[in-house]
Amino acid sequence: MRKRFTALTYSSIDDFVYGNAAKPLKMKNGMVIGGGTVYPEINFTLPPMNINKDTMPEVRKQYHEMIEGVLKRAVELHAPGIVVEIELLPDMTAVPEWGIEVCKIVRERMYEYEQKLGLKSLMRITPNDNRDMIRPPKMRAGLYVENMYKTFEGCAKAGADFLAIESTGGKEVNDDALLNADLKKVLFSLGVLGSRDMEYLWGKIVDIANETGTLAAGDSACGFANTAMVLADQGFIPRVFAAIVRVVAVGRSLVAYEMGAVGPSKDCAYEGPYIKAIAGIPIVMEGKSSAGAHLSPVGNIAAAVADLWSNESIPNIKLLSDMAPTVSMEQLIYDCRLMNKAAAISREDALRLRDWLTDSDSFLDPQAYILRPDVVLKISGEIIKGQNDLERAKIGAYAAIKELKKAVEEKKVSVPERELKWLDIMEAQVEETPDDEEELWYQLKDEIDPSKFIAEEYGIK
Repeated sequence: MRKRFTALTYSSIDDFVYGNAAKPLKMKNGMVIGGGTVYPEINFTLPPMNINKDTMPEVRKQYHEMIEGVLKRAVELHAPGIVVEIELLPDMTAVPEWGIEVCKIVRERMYEYEQKLGLKSLMRITPNDNRDMIRPPKMRAGLYVENMYKTFEGCAKAGADFLAIESTGGKEVNDDALLNADLKKVLFSLGVLGSRDMEYLWGKIVDIANETGTLAAGDSACGFANTAMVLADQGFIPRVFAAIVRVVAVGRSLVAYEMGAVGPSKDCAYEGPYIKAIAGIPIVMEGKSSAGAHLSPVGNIAAAVADLWSNESIPNIKLLSDMAPTVSMEQLIYDCRLMNKAAAISREDALRLRDWLTDSDSFLDPQAYILRPDVVLKISGEIIKGQNDLERAKIGAYAAIKELKKAVEEKKVSVPERELKWLDIMEAQVEETPDDEEELWYQLKDEIDPSKFIAEEYGIK
């Protein structure tokens, strides 16, 4: 049963800070996520290679090597605890036995380090959303869907603590919408398609978590808003457009928590601060230390209200110092140590560091500006006024446009002259978008390629 959020969890900016969540997660081994300590969340993956039954011995070897390296370095640097995320590659989800075996390899070594050396750790498992491996995607039935659920269940039983995914419902429409900077279609793909898919998918994931004694953690709009961020960085779409897409994605990602997920959120969900403001759950964020995976304009500000700090993902390749996952582990530990030290000195010092992280980025890019804690709280307060998912998406877009216009006038954010017109263009696109989902579908259905999209998969007639 979905329970909609209708109020903010945070009412004061002074309570909205890294390391502290209104609804912390108290784990069996004593770690508390969002309880005052920021922990590193390390994410690693295979180097480029084929995955099949013949290469599985090498796959096993690679994961043994990666987890050993990061655990050893975490002990050497006196980490108070770590979270390990395994983002399973498509083949490891398509063949659940392979993903489950990888999960066991990593988790068993984590248990050994905790028992013998006292390094507390938790595991997040993130199966790949394989549903779009057939075109047009089948979202609710078929072998890919069944194997995805089997992978969740098997990994949960193998020791995973948190279940997460980067779901792709609506992406088949959103990709074209981004390339054409068509906000109306973005609102449809996230506010209608993505939100409907999230409600269906997360009902299933929460059930699996409840049945296996694990925690349903969260989702990410990575395939939507992060794709926009990358396109903007490459100059294909305006940065202000990518900033608005990020806010539009909030309502879609929020659905997971309305269906029963409890966090921590997914690392690449840069919409996390909005989720934390509304739902109060602990969030994972990534920024400067995720540059090995992708570049971004939000390297510092992303940490302002983070409860876990991630590197996104790094392949097992050799750098001058050591293997890349081990290097990332060190970087994350030092980042978290600084945040935790400031918080240990005083609440005022934690807030001061939060504000330095914020102010160092927020002027330079609209995508950073809309992650300012004060801006997040203000826009989040508007989003929750929406009576349905589409209305939330529209309200979020309009509120973010309004905030960016005001910030430009007050010289609080730098926006290229050529992009200023896009604030008015997007405002008009929002105003042209009807509040009713069926009416919006009626307006758009002739423009959407039927070879890429099956409306019935989203409950649309």
